[in-house]
Amino acid sequence: LPYLKNRSMEPDGVTFFILQGLSSLGDRQMILFVILLLGYIITQGGNSMIIFLTQTDPKLHSPMYFFLANLSFVDMVYTTTTIPKMLVGFLSDVSTISVPGCFLQMFFFIQLGITSRGILTAMAYDRYLAICHPLHYTSIMTQHIQLLLIAGAWAFGTFCTLPANLITWHQPYCGPNVVKHGWGDPSSVRRLACADTSVDNTVSLSLALVALLTTGVLILTSYVLIGISVSRMSVAQRLKAFGTCVSHLTVVSISYTAASFVYISYRVGNLSPEGEVEDAVLYAALTPFLNPVIYSLRNKELQESIRRTLVRFRSATVSVTKDISTVS
Repeated sequence: LPYLKNRSMEPDGVTFFILQGLSSLGDRQMILFVILLLGYIITQGGNSMIIFLTQTDPKLHSPMYFFLANLSFVDMVYTTTTIPKMLVGFLSDVSTISVPGCFLQMFFFIQLGITSRGILTAMAYDRYLAICHPLHYTSIMTQHIQLLLIAGAWAFGTFCTLPANLITWHQPYCGPNVVKHGWGDPSSVRRLACADTSVDNTVSLSLALVALLTTGVLILTSYVLIGISVSRMSVAQRLKAFGTCVSHLTVVSISYTAASFVYISYRVGNLSPEGEVEDAVLYAALTPFLNPVIYSLRNKELQESIRRTLVRFRSATVSVTKDISTVS
């Protein structure tokens, strides 16, 4: 470590950061490594399965599954921005990251997190239209509107991320260069700046509140209106409407509850640095891991699509086997 620290103190300032958060976990490193590795594999596999099914099964060619496929894609990229680097860090004595790489990681981690909430908001709006305005649903939720909502989610994520990221990027970093986190966490990197970061903190907090409150209020409003509409339906209609919303509502609840827990823990300061790193790492992997699990277990159409795909796969395998036997 002394060699790395000295080497980074060049006239132009810090050229790389040392990610120390993972090395401070001690004996828990390997346990967290195994959990993260398995979680990452399941996340990539489960979300890939959802994207494959929504693209190949005609019965899943609807706006709801279009949004779900986009959410799965964002979750795959979101976890890839941090987890592979962390897994490598678990296996090495010293984990380093270049300054440009750190800020790219920081940008995409936050931007994709906000984009996923933007897509969850679009999904809430889709459910609102389907339940509250079923006769006008197909005329409103056209392919053009779907693409606009997805583009809006990406643009909103960029708007809420880029300003604070650029301000932090232009701060001078002259040393030290040890980030006490598992990745390029903005608040941890900001503490290393050799200048006043009050503007950075204010802009970052303001945009974070805009991102969370805007999406949260829109989702809540959608479900309040859905609840009012459902209250006027028969019992059978209520159950059907609730069945189309339960997976999305579960994912939203877990996502916002986890984010609130991590935020409150940081603000109250009742966690050790190691505890903060563990909570942040698990939060980064939790929602993307649970999304495909929840939708696979709670969504009957997705379950039926999985069965149909398995049947087609078995039939194709049997057909190939028979062809090979015939040729032999």
